[in-house]
Amino acid sequence: MKENKDRVIIASGVNERDGIGVGIYRNDELVAEIFRDDTDNTRTIPIFKENISLELMEEYIQTFKKEIPRDFIKNDETD
Repeated sequence: MKENKDRVIIASGVNERDGIGVGIYRNDELVAEIFRDDTDNTRTIPIFKENISLELMEEYIQTFKKEIPRDFIKNDETD
């Protein structure tokens, strides 16, 4: 039986949304992300795979909390 290979990648986004988050990969497939959007001051978890165990999701959330600063970044538009 093949063992699942999980990894978490920290990445920022600046195009359609402005913020930072963690991408959660299983066997090199993106299964979920946890993202702090500084544009609208939200934190979201889009899920791309049907079943992720509660234990794994809790682990991913802890990684997000540890690696991603809690405070939103305010982008002042002074042109």
